[in-house]
Amino acid sequence: MPAATSSPVAAAYARLAEACPDLTVTEQATGTPLPQGDGWVTAAQLAAGTEGLDAFLAWDEEQVLRDYGQRGRPDVVATFGLHRYAWYACLLITLPWFLHRRVPRLPATEVSYDREGGRMAVRPVSFACLPDDPAAALPGAEIVPDEEALRARVRDAVAEHLEPVLGGFGPRMRRRGRALWGMATDEIVEGLWYVGEQLGERERAVRELELLLPGATRPYVGSAAFRVLTGPDGRPLPTRDRASCCMFYTLAPEDTCVTCPRNRDAERVAKLTACAAA
Repeated sequence: MPAATSSPVAAAYARLAEACPDLTVTEQATGTPLPQGDGWVTAAQLAAGTEGLDAFLAWDEEQVLRDYGQRGRPDVVATFGLHRYAWYACLLITLPWFLHRRVPRLPATEVSYDREGGRMAVRPVSFACLPDDPAAALPGAEIVPDEEALRARVRDAVAEHLEPVLGGFGPRMRRRGRALWGMATDEIVEGLWYVGEQLGERERAVRELELLLPGATRPYVGSAAFRVLTGPDGRPLPTRDRASCCMFYTLAPEDTCVTCPRNRDAERVAKLTACAAA
C-alpha cells in the first residue's frame, strides 16, 4: 500500500497515464471551478442532454463520416459518444481501487473532459478505503470493514456518476434501462481489463472483476462474463461475453470487435488467433 499523501488517488492516475498515454487526469482543488469551454465539457453538461451533449456528439458524427464515408445513425453516434466517455470515467474510480484499494466518489458534477486534448479534470468529494490504509487518516476518508464492502463502494460510485450521464444520452439512443446498464457493465469490465493488461496484471484484473461483478449486482447487468476458448493449436484464448453491443457493425459489419455478442465462438477463435499471431 502506498504511503498517504495529500491525494489518495494521484498515484493511480499517474499509472493510468502510463497505460493510456492519450489521457491525463488532473485533480482540481475543492472550490476550484471545473474547466469548461475550449473543448472541455462537464459530465453534468452531458447529463443535461442539451447543447453540451450536442457539441460532444458532433465530434463523433464528424469522425464517422470522415473514417467511413457515411453518416452514422443518430443512435449509433450517441452510442459511440457514450462509450468514449464512460470507458475513461469508469477507470477514474476502478483503477484507484484496483491498484491501491481506494475508491473515490466522483458525482457527475465533479468531472470535466477535454476529448481532443486527452484531459480529464476531477474533484473527488471523498474516498473509501480499508482500515489498514495509511490514507485512512486523510480528510474525506470513509473507512469500510473489508474487501466486499469496498467492492460495494466501487459499484455505488460508478452508478452515482453514470446514472445521470446515461439519462442524458438515453433519449438519443434506442436503448433504455437494462440495455444502458448493460453498456455500463461492459465499460467497467473492458476498461480495467485493458489497463490491467497494459500494466502487466491482466490475470489479477480478471479475478478482481469477477468478484466486483459476479452477477445480480443491480443496476449492472450480468457478470464480468470472462471465459476461455481453445485455439486450433490448443492455446487458451481468453474472451468475455459483452452485455451490450457497441453498434460498430452498422458501419463495418465485417470488422466487429472480438467480444461482439454477434460473433459466434468460431469467429472469436479466428479473430483471437489472428491477434495472437500478429
